[in-house]
Amino acid sequence: MQILKLLKTILLFLFISLMISSCSNPDSSIKDYTIYVDPFIGTGGHGHTYPGATLPFGMVQLSPDTRGPNWDGSSGYHYSDKTIMGFSHTHLSGTGSPEFCDVLFMPTVGNVQMVVGDEKNSSTGYRSEFSHNNEEASAGYYRVLLDDYNVTAELTATKRSGFHKYTFPKSENSNIIIDLKHREKIIEANIQILNDSVITGLTRSTGWAVDQRIYFYAKFSKPFKKYGIAIDDKLVDNITEAEGKNIKAYVSFNTTKDEEILVKVGISAVSVEGARMNLEAENSGWNFEAVRAKAKDVWNKHLSKIEVEGGTKKQLRIFYTSLYHSALAPNLFMDVDSSFRGVDKKIHKAKDFTNYTVYSLWDVFRTQMPLYTILSPSKMNDWIKTAIEMYRISGRLPRWEIQGHLSGNMIGNHSLPLILDAYNKGIRDYDVELAYEGMKKQMDDIKYYNNLGFIPADIEKTGGSVAMIMEYAYNDWCLAEMAKILGKNDDYLLYQQRAQFYKNVFDSTTGFMRPKNRDYSWVKPFDPAEPSGYYVEGNAFQYSAFVPQDVNGLINLMGGDKKFVEWLDTLFTHKSEFDKNVVDAGGLIGQYAHGNEPSHQIAYMYDYAGAAPKTQKYVREILNTLYDDTPDGLSGNEDCGQISAWYIMSAMGFYPVLPGEPVYAIGTPIFDKVTINLENGKKFVIRADNVSEKNFYIQSAKLNGKTYTKSWFAHQEILDGGEFEFEMGDKPNYNWGTSKADRPATKEFVASVSMPYYKIKENYFFDKATITLGSETKGAKVYYTTDGSEPTEKSKLYTKPFEIHKTTEIKFFAAKDGLLTTTVITAKIEKLKKIKITHFKNYDGLNLKPGLKYKYYEENVLYVDELDKFKPKKTGITPNFSIAERDNDGLFAFIYSGYIKIPRDGVYTFFLSTNDGGVLYMDGKRFIDKDGPGTATPLSRTVRLKAGTYKIGEKYFQMGGGFANTVNWKGPGIKKEIIPASVLFHK
Repeated sequence: MQILKLLKTILLFLFISLMISSCSNPDSSIKDYTIYVDPFIGTGGHGHTYPGATLPFGMVQLSPDTRGPNWDGSSGYHYSDKTIMGFSHTHLSGTGSPEFCDVLFMPTVGNVQMVVGDEKNSSTGYRSEFSHNNEEASAGYYRVLLDDYNVTAELTATKRSGFHKYTFPKSENSNIIIDLKHREKIIEANIQILNDSVITGLTRSTGWAVDQRIYFYAKFSKPFKKYGIAIDDKLVDNITEAEGKNIKAYVSFNTTKDEEILVKVGISAVSVEGARMNLEAENSGWNFEAVRAKAKDVWNKHLSKIEVEGGTKKQLRIFYTSLYHSALAPNLFMDVDSSFRGVDKKIHKAKDFTNYTVYSLWDVFRTQMPLYTILSPSKMNDWIKTAIEMYRISGRLPRWEIQGHLSGNMIGNHSLPLILDAYNKGIRDYDVELAYEGMKKQMDDIKYYNNLGFIPADIEKTGGSVAMIMEYAYNDWCLAEMAKILGKNDDYLLYQQRAQFYKNVFDSTTGFMRPKNRDYSWVKPFDPAEPSGYYVEGNAFQYSAFVPQDVNGLINLMGGDKKFVEWLDTLFTHKSEFDKNVVDAGGLIGQYAHGNEPSHQIAYMYDYAGAAPKTQKYVREILNTLYDDTPDGLSGNEDCGQISAWYIMSAMGFYPVLPGEPVYAIGTPIFDKVTINLENGKKFVIRADNVSEKNFYIQSAKLNGKTYTKSWFAHQEILDGGEFEFEMGDKPNYNWGTSKADRPATKEFVASVSMPYYKIKENYFFDKATITLGSETKGAKVYYTTDGSEPTEKSKLYTKPFEIHKTTEIKFFAAKDGLLTTTVITAKIEKLKKIKITHFKNYDGLNLKPGLKYKYYEENVLYVDELDKFKPKKTGITPNFSIAERDNDGLFAFIYSGYIKIPRDGVYTFFLSTNDGGVLYMDGKRFIDKDGPGTATPLSRTVRLKAGTYKIGEKYFQMGGGFANTVNWKGPGIKKEIIPASVLFHK
């Protein structure tokens, strides 16, 4: 009997244990992959990630903030910091500009303080010191001890709500601060204390996300005994509502030792009611541990999409943290009732799709989006439907959309590869014709590029003229392929021709894509290793390789396979120094810069030239040396999952060199076995037999048991399920994947005539102008009109230069039998009247000294005149409009003032190119106005001046990320140049 009782007791204990286990882990059949996730990876260096609690692609990112909105504070948190300001509910992962950090909560003890205080002296405000020894982060959970208050803060989240747990010491003044201003540029804010346990409000802010609204609904687990609201930091107790631009509130409690107070906060971009509904739908109770366990379970389901076996613990941590980081954007942007705020700022209802935000497409089109065509086709379909909805509402597809704002950040139109790649992989549940309409509209109004076939460097000096050509040409290929799919043959031929415009900036004498001036001359001097303004987050080495749509054509331009391989070898071995103007030039192997996206496909391009072992060599080197499982473990900005997605796909052994084409180049797998669990219920397995640190060269391969010799494979192989098996070794095997038949290859292009050109010194004249037309295609004929009519082969045939004497619109094209005829180029050459002299006040005779006066600021402004209300951080003299005197590469501004000496009478053109805002002043008045946030698009103004001394000045600000401030001129005997110090003075 005793044995029977004992057996019953043991069985009862096992049953209870099982029940407890099943409650804490709702799906216990899934392995715990979260043990390999370290959210601190990337929070140091320039990774710009955050460690807080969120769910895959969730709307809430509840995370600690340690600093203001500077470059390394883009995510709100930096591992090097020693104090915490509080815990806010929205964050960006790995961007190069600061934004979000909305609705901050901070627990404190003692006297209520309504200012954040100094990071060097936390006692001056509500912030607190903390130690990493008392800090913990995992998927869906964060914990830290706030040393100043002896309060433990714990955070978890649902998709649309944050859940705080604060463990207080014994105190009669345990407080929670709510700061609605925090780091934001507030348009309006309001707060309402509805009762002793509910607070609601709104923050409406502007910045990168213009006119962003976050409504919140917060519930407290314990009624508060005291409360108050601060308006412009002036605290008033016992008031229940307020509005303004600097609104904060506090609530206070009596607490016993280790008493827990819970706060749950729903957010919405639609309304307070939406925030309430979101909270009640997702977190109606008060069980913090249950919500934390559910968050962990959600993450495990996501992470289990890829099951990895083998590898080192370090590799597993990097891999699964990368998979975690890859799922932090795009973000849900829709309430539980399907309401969302559109790009027109109006409220809409999503029908048959889920709406998202944070479209960092310049980054993620390369790898993160292709990764999710494999892991989550249904989510990819929603992302495309969201993009099409943006077009339906606004007439524009997204480039870099953020919180319902279609920002113009970065270059290219990479919603196009997003759509094409998905379509070609069978993801098609959307209005394809409407998508095509939007794609076409994005590409049909690009000044200079569409008309000339290139973007003149002397017009787009610092805006990335070469980079834009390379990316637009790829975008045009995407459009051509979609036109072909839809049977639009005329469009197909047009855009395929434009997809070859990259050739228009290839300089055969240097072997690089090189900036070209409006008169078709090459920009001099030229250093391919210099990261100049003609490229974007890169240089000529990196951008010369960005021809994913025509790698075979690029190889031919370079002189064939052998020459191309030698060129790639030089790229990976050529050393150079990057100056302080280069943003995030990290992860260097020679000229390969893994911290910036233009390099990401380069290592795989050896495959196309028959040198697959070199792809394997450099991919493994990048995996081993440019990633680590430390806070400083990323080579540059994480960029919304792109850097991590590169690791995931490369570690599995393949990569999408050409998003839009459903094939992958093979690299080198690092794990013994990888199983991809597909949405269609099938599994795709990758085995790497004998793989090790030394054995990273592929010796042979089998696909579904059959010998496989190609260094590429089709996406359909993944969808069909099956097994790819590699035999690895420590010696390169040049007999595998290297023959012409086995290499990846881009599609052949329809042969076409090169774009014709016209040569004239300026697009204007005073008396007469001589026009020269031509084509670089030998034997091509150029036909033209001068009356504005469309030219045909019955129009005038160009034979020699001709003169014009009035404003003339010349239209012309080039043709040759057997080749595709070019598009028509339109050149309007304007006859100008003599420019009248502009009479600025002349300051000749003043006792002037060399250089300009400057005032330096570190303020978060949106327009230059806002600087006038701040005290400068420092002042001094600078030789010209230089930003070398800045103290950081993030948030800074300058006001310059002085005089310019015009050396001789004549017509002068001034150019201003700034990132972000800038205004050039002449004679004390706005002369060139590029005020407000934005990339470095040059503006110019032409005046006729008499020789003399005139007032000149500039106001300039930078909001974070890439920066530029260039003031150029040209005039009589002066070619376009930066205004030299020799003509700038101050009193």
